[in-house]
Amino acid sequence: MTSQVLERPAGTVEGAPAPAASGESLAVSTRGLTKRYGDATVVDDMDLEVPEGAVYGFLGPNGAGKSTTMKMLLGLVHASGGEAVVLGREMTPDNRLEVLREVGSLIEAPSCYPHLTARENLEIVRRLRGLPESCIDEALSVVRLDDAKTQGKLVGHFSLGMKQRLGIAVALMGRPRLLLLDEPTNGLDPSGIHEIRQLIREMPERFGCTVVVSSHLLSEIDQMADYVGIINKGRMVWQGSMADLHARARRWLALRTTDNAAAAGVLPGTVADGEWLRIKAVDDATAGQVTLGLARRGIGVVRLEERSESLEDIFLKLTGMEATL
Repeated sequence: MTSQVLERPAGTVEGAPAPAASGESLAVSTRGLTKRYGDATVVDDMDLEVPEGAVYGFLGPNGAGKSTTMKMLLGLVHASGGEAVVLGREMTPDNRLEVLREVGSLIEAPSCYPHLTARENLEIVRRLRGLPESCIDEALSVVRLDDAKTQGKLVGHFSLGMKQRLGIAVALMGRPRLLLLDEPTNGLDPSGIHEIRQLIREMPERFGCTVVVSSHLLSEIDQMADYVGIINKGRMVWQGSMADLHARARRWLALRTTDNAAAAGVLPGTVADGEWLRIKAVDDATAGQVTLGLARRGIGVVRLEERSESLEDIFLKLTGMEATL
């Protein structure tokens, strides 16, 4: 999947989505996916491409349309327009149950029986779905709820992080090819966030599935995902690999000298930034030329360092939220 970005006002997009890279299989693909509630458009002409075998971060501010999009992918909410292809099959009311046999999900808070143990909760799921007993041990092992102490504990006494892991275990029953997780780290403490993050990161290799994980926190997606789709006000504003997103960051040299005013007169294209000067070029040769050139004019370099935009800066620009902060 090649990156796609459209530099327009927040929440807007134009043109067709960038095609998947040659030979790349997609676990999820949508075209023009739209959801309206009365006059309110919650998801607007959404084009989503999720490469198979990847962790795909679905990123956007609260209320951007992430949960609604996931519910449409699961057939829980009927689309007002467009189409969604999940694991090679279009999601329709007629084939929804067939498609969902290969899909696991955790949407919003996990629903489990508090008066039962984790194993007993999974046993109910196993019987309802006609799965082999080995699925329970496998799922509990993957989410690390298989130790002796946890096995005898009622779910009502679980921490929030343990409940989230149990919800993921339920989603993993039957070895799904696709896993949809909606804000799985919401409300967790740092330890719980770390546990869920590591678990998600390992999923494709350990379980052989594709993972779509939504979040409003860029730092979380950056540590979990291979690819990211950024949405705002129901519209996709950028999607591509995390490497491509990092590559979008502007880079510059930050320079502090014994006489910034004189240095600015010597160095073309220099921009004052408080006690610092900014120079657009960042290669080693330029840095060396700057230092040598200033020294020849008797201007000392106090400090010289390379800087770049943070991912948060890029996210705020893409979503048009920068001016509101």
